[in-house]
Amino acid sequence: MTRAERLMPGGLPRWIRCYDNGGKTFDRYTVVFTGRYSENRYQMYAGMSEHPYHPQGFCQHGEFPAWEPIDRPKYSHLGKKITFADLPPDCQKIILSDYREIWNIPKEGKR
Repeated sequence: MTRAERLMPGGLPRWIRCYDNGGKTFDRYTVVFTGRYSENRYQMYAGMSEHPYHPQGFCQHGEFPAWEPIDRPKYSHLGKKITFADLPPDCQKIILSDYREIWNIPKEGKR
């Protein structure tokens, strides 16, 4: 099994947690990148609107100390937990790109 297959089984990012606040705020979706990509010093997240590539859309990245997770022990302020498949297609595209960069996974067909 390759590294990419371990980190992205079935082509889906393994080390993320996704949330949807149901549209209460413009940054409706939050995705937290988990795992040991940073020697446990920090964790990254992305907050996005439903159409982050639209001129009036939104996507912002941030990070927080790993010992103070943004979504642990409670995540209710981020909304309901959802699966990656539940994210809108444009949000999935951003997260896949970020995930590949974080874990240094080349795009398919590139080495």
